[in-house]
Amino acid sequence: MISAVKLSTQTSAAAIQPDLEVQIAEAARFVRRHTIASIYRATSGHPGGALSCADILACLFGAELNVWPTATNDRLRDRFVLSKGHACPALYAIAAYHGFCDKADALNLRKLGSPFQGHPHVRDLPWVETSTGSLGQGFSVALGMAMGMKLQKINARAYALLGDGELQEGEVWEAAMCAAHHRLDNLCAIIDYNKLQSDATNEAIMRLEPLADKWRAFGWTVFEIDGHNIPEILSTLHLAASIHERPSVLIAHTVKGKGVPYMEGSPAWHGSVKLTRDQAADALAALGAEQHEIKELLDV
Repeated sequence: MISAVKLSTQTSAAAIQPDLEVQIAEAARFVRRHTIASIYRATSGHPGGALSCADILACLFGAELNVWPTATNDRLRDRFVLSKGHACPALYAIAAYHGFCDKADALNLRKLGSPFQGHPHVRDLPWVETSTGSLGQGFSVALGMAMGMKLQKINARAYALLGDGELQEGEVWEAAMCAAHHRLDNLCAIIDYNKLQSDATNEAIMRLEPLADKWRAFGWTVFEIDGHNIPEILSTLHLAASIHERPSVLIAHTVKGKGVPYMEGSPAWHGSVKLTRDQAADALAALGAEQHEIKELLDV
């Protein structure tokens, strides 16, 4: 996919280490399997948008974010906000993969007394930067974090992962205007552009295009990428971090339900989904899980 800003030779996809790509691809597979298992166990959840952002999360936590399980309150850390909070099964999975929480505990999605609720809760999980779920608000919080770090001269970055349907909230564009006005080059927005919402396509509900032109008009540096191409995601995140005086946005073209053939490209798998055991087993098999792994993940 051609980026709205061309990648430099130093940050091209070819410059990314092959071993790192393999590690991140494995992390993304784990995220997708863990997501399916946790939603099956919960008997509800939002698989479509969690699966579509798995590669993005794997790249962020595997190579880009300066965050540490043993120092979740370090003032020099980067800040990550999952503004599309309903995709939290994927966030819980990548956090578990990198040691922020126990992998088995993170399967307890939406259970009474569990900290792993249907949207991220800052009081329950120390590595969650802010509670999200009311669409648009997480992005505004990330903006405030970026501005605060600038004022305090903290050399760290704020990242926000947004859903495309979320962009229909006016608050998003207020925050976008504010970020450009204050030249917050330490703020990076990533849009999981799978083009589907709860009921239908973005196009049918409220058209977003021309999306890149909109962000550019608001004063942002814009990149368009394949949100499932790991070298391209890594290269573009690296390049975005080098931009000065302007915030950056990655418009990541993705597939809702990515990795599970019967979910891909269908709004039916957005949310309020109760997976049968056969559906969950088929999904895990499609994601490369062996039969013993499927049994271990689904038998509770």
